[in-house]
Amino acid sequence: MTEQKQVIPEGYKQTEVGVIPIDWKAAALGDIAEVRMCKRILSWQTQKTGAIPFFKIGTFGSQPDAYIPTQLYDEFKAKYSYPNEGDILISAAGTLGKSVIYDGKPAYFQDSNIVWLEVDKKSLLNEYLFHYYKIIKWASSEGSTIARLYNGIIRASLITLPSVKEQTAIANALSDVDALISELEKLIAKKQAIKTATMQQLLTGKTRLPEFALREDGTPKGYKQSELGEIPEDWEVAPLRDFIKIRHGRNQKAVESPDGKYPIFATGGQIGTANSFLYDKPSVLIGRKGTIDKPRYTEEPFWTVDTLFYSEVSKTADAKFMFYKVCMIDWMQYSEASGVPSLNASTIESVLAVFPERDEQIAIATVLSDIDKEIKTLQQRLNKTRQIKQGMMQELLTGKTRLVKPEVTA
Repeated sequence: MTEQKQVIPEGYKQTEVGVIPIDWKAAALGDIAEVRMCKRILSWQTQKTGAIPFFKIGTFGSQPDAYIPTQLYDEFKAKYSYPNEGDILISAAGTLGKSVIYDGKPAYFQDSNIVWLEVDKKSLLNEYLFHYYKIIKWASSEGSTIARLYNGIIRASLITLPSVKEQTAIANALSDVDALISELEKLIAKKQAIKTATMQQLLTGKTRLPEFALREDGTPKGYKQSELGEIPEDWEVAPLRDFIKIRHGRNQKAVESPDGKYPIFATGGQIGTANSFLYDKPSVLIGRKGTIDKPRYTEEPFWTVDTLFYSEVSKTADAKFMFYKVCMIDWMQYSEASGVPSLNASTIESVLAVFPERDEQIAIATVLSDIDKEIKTLQQRLNKTRQIKQGMMQELLTGKTRLVKPEVTA
């Protein structure tokens, strides 16, 4: 049997990194850049507070937990290698190749674990390199227990090199999508903060919806004292058992089926499907063991395993309201195990909370559900945009799609 020969499209060529445009190059990073790192900082030279943050591999890209004195920073920055603003810092241990654009602010970085490339800007732009790191195939993966990018691996790794003009166009296009992703992430975070604040106000009665804020004579409703503090005059304190009955999940082995139509839930989420259901009405699911602080809500028939409680909701309560209500409870304080967090049914049912009448419960749940729908829509848009970005990188960084008209060579 003969192997089918790969057909190279016109205007392209075969290289060590695959098929690329004929006017592009494939180069080893070591041929166009030098690996740099900061001077080693010893543990006794760091402190828990200070002026100059010291980033280790565990805090790279997040918040520092160590600092170095300004005098030491000034001395090492003057004597040894130090990144310039815009250089791309990468992790050489842990999560390999995690990249951060250095913003130029005073900081110091753990030697050998966090490195950067001093690039020849006539051949390679940092802006292009930042995006290429997302798809780069490292020359090898040496090390046993802790994965590490040794300098030799970085130098030997290959990169595709279009002209600087085309690198700029590619980097700009991908950065525009990154900016959109960042804005969507900020908007989602803002919506989630609004939801949290709204829950705090509506679920405690501190803020009343307009249709429930006035008495029959038109005067504003007031508040009264209770064992849980000040609550609306027409709300009541009651244990959860007055509105929900906690039921145990069951082993799923007998009903589990890859073709099942009913979801099987565990504390971490759906783990499979079943050919029969345990309960078929709206229900609040609460962890019995393990993840006990992340209640779930479902309206469709389902099965829960033995580490996840489900609930039967009273006709005097709205199931979705009860879900939001139990989300406000700090379940970890009720854990009854010193190791793996655990709850029992009687503990859950005995927790006191404040409740309005069912019609107000429904109205509150509707407001919160509408916010959830907005967040879900934004999250779907974010996921789609991330997928588009992945596709763009595969197209633009390999030259399959060109943003600059290829130069015609004589």
